[in-house]
Parts: sequence; C-alpha cells; structure tokens
Amino acid sequence: MHRDSERHKLFSRRAAMLAGGKAALFSLLAGRMYYLQVVEADRYRTLADENRINFRLLPPPRGRIFDRFGIPVADNQENYRILLVPEQAPDVTETLTRLRHILPISDKEIKKLLREIKRTRSFVPVTLRENLKWEDVARIEVNTPDLPGLSIDVGQARYYPYPYELAHILGYVAAVSEKERGDDPLLQLPGFRIGKSGIEKVYDKVLRGSSGSQQVEVNAYGRVIRELSRTEGQPGSRLELTIDSGLQTKILERLGEESASAVVMDIHSGDILSMVSSPGFDPNAFNRGLSNKEWRDLVDNEKSPLINKSIAGTYSPGSTFKMIVALAGLEKGVITADSRIFCNGKLKLGNATFHCWKKYGHGSLKVLDAITQSCDVFFYETARRVGIERIGEMARRFGLGAKLGIDLHGEKPGLIPSDAWKRATIGAPWQQGETLITGIGQGFILTTPLQLAVMTSRLELTIDSGLQTKILERLGEESAS
Repeated sequence: MHRDSERHKLFSRRAAMLAGGKAALFSLLAGRMYYLQVVEADRYRTLADENRINFRLLPPPRGRIFDRFGIPVADNQENYRILLVPEQAPDVTETLTRLRHILPISDKEIKKLLREIKRTRSFVPVTLRENLKWEDVARIEVNTPDLPGLSIDVGQARYYPYPYELAHILGYVAAVSEKERGDDPLLQLPGFRIGKSGIEKVYDKVLRGSSGSQQVEVNAYGRVIRELSRTEGQPGSRLELTIDSGLQTKILERLGEESASAVVMDIHSGDILSMVSSPGFDPNAFNRGLSNKEWRDLVDNEKSPLINKSIAGTYSPGSTFKMIVALAGLEKGVITADSRIFCNGKLKLGNATFHCWKKYGHGSLKVLDAITQSCDVFFYETARRVGIERIGEMARRFGLGAKLGIDLHGEKPGLIPSDAWKRATIGAPWQQGETLITGIGQGFILTTPLQLAVMTSRLELTIDSGLQTKILERLGEESAS
C-alpha cells in the first residue's frame, strides 16, 4: 500500500512538471506570437507589401522637334515590347526557351540577353524584344501563365518622318550604353534611349524630361493586378528649328545620291533654312537597332553618309575665295576698282608657270570683270601683291578658319594657312607660289560649306557684320497630353 502511494506521488510530480513545461512552452509561443503579430506587425506588413507592391519609374515622353512651320520632324509612337524581371522567373533560361516556341529567337540573341541580364541591377526589367506586332502581343498574352517574370509593356519609340532629309541635323537616339548609364535611375529604365548625334544629342537633357512614378500590386508571378497610385512625369521640352523641311526635301531630291552638301540661310537673321548633306541615312534604323552588316555598310560607304558634310566636311573653296582676295587687295591698296591686270592665260613666277582656266587668257580686266569671269591670273597677281598673311586676316573676318559655333556636334574649323602654320605642321617655310595657289582657293586652304554660306552672307552685308548662324528657333514646354 505504501509502495502504491509512493508511485502515485511520483506520477503526480512528473505530471505536474510536464504540465508546467507545456504551460511554459505555450507561454513562450504565445509571447512570440504576440511579439510577431503585435509588436512587429508593422515591420512584417511592410515586408509583405514589398513583395506584393512594386514601385516603378515611368519614362517621360521625349520632347518633340518641329520645323519652322510647326511640322513635326521628330515624334514619338507606341512601342510594344517584352520585358523580363529575372528575379520573378524561377528559371530564366527555361522562360526564354518557352518564349522561343512563340517568337523566333536565335541562339545568338539568347546569349546576348543572358549577358544583359547579368549586367542589369536587381529587379530592373530587361527588354527582350521591341516593336512587336499585334499578333505577337496576342500570342504572348495568351501564354503568360507559362512565362513567369515576363510581361508586355507599352513604351515609346522615336520616329523621324523625314529620315534621309534631316538625319544629319536631327541625329538619332539609341540605347544607353553601360558607360553612359551611371547612377541615373532614369537611364536604368528598360528600352530608354538618349541622343547620340545631332540636335538629339546637343539638347538631350532638355528633351528627356523628368520621370513619373507608379505603385502597382503584383501577384506571385510578378504580373500587375492593379495600379495603386501614379504620379505623372514632365514631358521633355519642345524644340522648334529654323529649318524648312519642305525646302530640305527639294534640295535632297536635286542632289540625289551624289556626295554633296548645300546650305541655305537668311542673311539678315542668320537662320539656317536648309542644311543638306548627301547621301543621307535612316535614323529610325538606329532606334530599332542596326545589325553589324547595316553598320558596316554605312561606315564603309565611300560617300560617307554618316558625316554631316555641311559642318564636318572640309574642302578647298575654289573660286568662291577670289572675292576675299579681291577685298584684301582693295583694302591694302594694291588694286583699285579701276586698276587693270592683263591675263594672257598664264603667269610666270621664277621657273614655275601658273595657268588660267582660259587657255589664251581674258585680256585686260578690272576687278569686277575678273570676279565675273573668274580669271585665275588676275587673282594670282593680286594674291602675290597682298601676301598670305593679309589674305588670312581678311578670310578670318569673314568667318573662315574657325568654328562658327552652330548647335551641332562635329563642326570643323577648316584651315586658313600661314607661314607659321606651315613651319609648325610641315617644318618648312611658306613659298610665294603657295600664295598664288591660295589666291584661287586651292592649296592648303580648307573651308566647310556652312562657312562659305556665312562668308557670302557677310559679303552682302558688311565685312564685320558679326552675323551669327542659328538652327534652334525656340525651346519651350511640351504639353502633357
């Protein structure tokens, strides 16, 4: 009996200890649950929201560009594209493999996309394909449950309605390179493009605008369920140019496929009405992406379609320069309006003979007649009397030999030669025969077509008119609509 009593007491103690342990464990669990559900509730609610709610930057519409009559010459159009957020795809390679059954994607493209994904920051969408057709969009939308991490997005693509006519003025936009991207969040956006040449590059910052933002609720696959909030960005600025797009088109038609340039300007305002460089190229191709072959065809073309010959092409001015030589002679007094120089078809200087374009000569000429008939001998002799330094001084007063400062990249200064220049670059002194050749716009002298347009305009006005060229008429705000 005593033994049974002892066993009962032992069992009771063990039961009490077990019950106490359970109570303690329950209290610990209850306390932990209270801590998680009450004390830490805000923190875990935030973490849950971060998984459920995405914050996105919204790219602003790029500012449009217009000609002098308000005709759009650089516009935007809708661009349907495929985006992939790698972190929302359990297996990126598997998603891309499934996508290949819907759209034709080469092995080369797959490798390129995988490299791009590795370079891209976490949770930043990668653009897989742009400029989709409606039927492609429909096929992808139907198959989205089998394509985790992938979504269709509607962005904007730059569009140039006058591609070949205005390519060298407007330039083009293209994808942001890794070097250009930096820390600017706007440049991280998928498919974002910046100006790479022309007006698009010079005014890129004001054309970009400022980004908006959007909060969206997403499901477990990262697909948008609904929009929670939106803040609109500021569209890029509107640019109005001095260019007449109609005149630009007509001039290019006349030039055809010749390697040539033409500049038309208002001599009183300095407005550039037309600046054509032929042949042109299609800037829309850069927006959608050039193949290696397309790029090589442009670069290797002997007519240099990528070069804006109006500002970056330097050429001997030829007989157009004779007017500068005439003015230098008149100002120095080595000729007058009535003095005459006889042309028999050639001029001898030491052992060298310099020929006129007219074999048997023009006879006795005054300066105006010499300009009218473009007599070489008259300007050989005038240049000899004036000297290369005075010719150079007059040329620079007319805008030659220096950049004019037009709002385009790549402008060349040209070259007005001198004795000092030749000694520094060639290591030899200037020869008088070189002065004669310069007198008819040949030899070392180089000018751009734009410089010659300015020179001619200043001849019509006054020598030191200070006429400045401009291609941007107005910069203003673009409406948000």
